[in-house]
Amino acid sequence: MPSAIVTGATGILGREIVFELSKNRKQWSTIHALSRSKKEEYPDNVIHDHIDLQSGPDDMAKDLKNVRGEYVFFAAYLAQDTEQGAWDVNGAMLQNFLDALVKTGAIKDIKRIILVTGAKQYGVHLGVPKQPMQESDTWLTDSKWPPNFYYNQQNILHKFCKQHGTEWVVTYPNDVIGFTTGNFMNLSSALALYAVISKELPSYSGLVFPGSPDFYTKFDSFTRSTLHAEFCAWAALEPRAANQAFNMVNGDSESWQNLWPRVANYFGTKVKPDQFAGAYSGTEFVNSDKSSSSDLAPEPPTTAFADRAGLIGTPALAQSKVEQHIDLVKWSQRSDVKQAWEKIAEREGLDKDIFEKATWGFLGFVLGRKFDLVISMSKAREYGWTGYSDTWHSLEEVFGELKEAKIIPKA
Repeated sequence: MPSAIVTGATGILGREIVFELSKNRKQWSTIHALSRSKKEEYPDNVIHDHIDLQSGPDDMAKDLKNVRGEYVFFAAYLAQDTEQGAWDVNGAMLQNFLDALVKTGAIKDIKRIILVTGAKQYGVHLGVPKQPMQESDTWLTDSKWPPNFYYNQQNILHKFCKQHGTEWVVTYPNDVIGFTTGNFMNLSSALALYAVISKELPSYSGLVFPGSPDFYTKFDSFTRSTLHAEFCAWAALEPRAANQAFNMVNGDSESWQNLWPRVANYFGTKVKPDQFAGAYSGTEFVNSDKSSSSDLAPEPPTTAFADRAGLIGTPALAQSKVEQHIDLVKWSQRSDVKQAWEKIAEREGLDKDIFEKATWGFLGFVLGRKFDLVISMSKAREYGWTGYSDTWHSLEEVFGELKEAKIIPKA
C-alpha cells in the first residue's frame, strides 16, 4: 500500500486531499499531513508533521527526517502583494521542499508529485481569456504581462522530476467552493456572511448581487474542494495521467442568474427584483460611494492568440475591467453592516472575529469580472476521469458546513 505526503494540509484544497486519502485505508496506508500547525483532528492513519515552507531546505529536511511516501501532493500557497513576490516566494517554497526530500533521501521512494495550481494559469486575473480554457493553451510569458508564479512552479517541478526520474501531475482548479477551519480565503464564507448580514439591515428589500451586472448573466466554472481531492487521488495512481496537466472543475458551467436566486432562497429570502435598476449612467456606475470599477491588464490574454483566431480589431482585445455594483470592501466597513453582524453574532453565539477575517476583496474580484470563464474538462475525460459535482449542490453543502462550524446561524 502506498503512503502520501501532503503539504498545505490545512488549506482549502490540501485539507480535503488529506481526508480523501484517509478514507481508503486499504489503498493508502499512511498520510503525512504537513503544515505549520495542526488545526483539527485527523483519522488515525494520518500523521501531522510540522513544517515551515518558508524555511530553507536544511531546516525542512530536519522536519521531514521521519517522513516517507510514494506520492507527494503539494497544495501549499502563500499570498503576496505583488506578482513578482508570488513568483519568488511560492517558487522558493516548492524548490526548497523538493531539495529537502533529496537531503533526507525520501526522493528514492517517490513515484509521483501532484502540484496544485489554478486557473490563474490562463490569466483570468488579467482579463478576458481564451474560451474555453484548455490545457494546451499558450502560456502568457510575454513581458507585457506580470510574472505568473504557476509557470515558475511548473518549470521547477518539470526540471526536478526529469533529474530524479519521478513523474508529475498538475491540476488547474478555479473559484474553489470549500471550507477549512480557520481559513477564510474562500468565496463561500464571505458569500454566506454577505447574505446573512444583508437580511439584518433595516433598509433590506431583497438580496442584491454585489458583483458586475454583466457577469451576472455570464458563465463561470467552479471547483468543489472535495471533488478536487478525489481527482488528485485518481491522478496519483492513474498510469495515463503521468506527466500531464489537467483542468479540474465541477463539469458544469454555471451562471449567477441561476445560482443567486438559489442562494437567496437558501437564506430564507428573495432576490431584489430590480437589483440593478439605475446602476449605470451610460457605462459608469451612478453611486461611486457604494460601487467600484478598476482596470485589469492593458492587454487581456486573448491577445496571445488573436492572430490565429482572427480576433484582430474586435472588442475581445479591449482592456478588461472588474466592477462591483456593491463594493464589498466598502460594504464591510459600513457602521450599519458591522452593527448588524455584532447583533447576529451575539444572538446566535457566533465568533465576532469571523467578519474581519472574511476575504471581501477576493469575493468582490470573483463576482466582479465582466467576462465568461468556461474551462474545458475534455482532457480529463479523455484520460478516464468521470467525476462531477453540481455547483449549486456544492455551495449548499459548504453552507451547511459553515453552519456546523458556527460561522453563520443554523436557523
